[in-house]
Amino acid sequence: QVQLVESGGGLVQAGGSLRLACSASGGTFSSYNMGWFCQAPGKERELVAAVSRTGRSTYYANSVKNRFTISKDNAKNTVFLLMNSLKPEDTAVYYCAMSSRTDRYYDTSMLMYDYWGQGTQVTVSS
Repeated sequence: QVQLVESGGGLVQAGGSLRLACSASGGTFSSYNMGWFCQAPGKERELVAAVSRTGRSTYYANSVKNRFTISKDNAKNTVFLLMNSLKPEDTAVYYCAMSSRTDRYYDTSMLMYDYWGQGTQVTVSS
């Protein structure tokens, strides 16, 4: 059974940085595409960034382009999200998700993703 565990969240001042990590177990990590979603209070969960199974292709939401970097380390079964120049509006619970789809490596719909982590809170103070 696949399990995803996020870490690295916390409280940071605006302009600061955080690096989130999501460790996977119970599956063949290199076979899966990965995504990071965020969900702010009262809002829907939305895709922030995604990476293909090989790590060669990446997607970013417009709101985080040039600030966030997603990377995938298949040797360590871990996907990272480096978050720079953080803004108060980045405050949310961040979830990693895993997809076995072969026709695409990302989708903004949660339905594409097979497994989810429990989430890690990121709070950016102004």
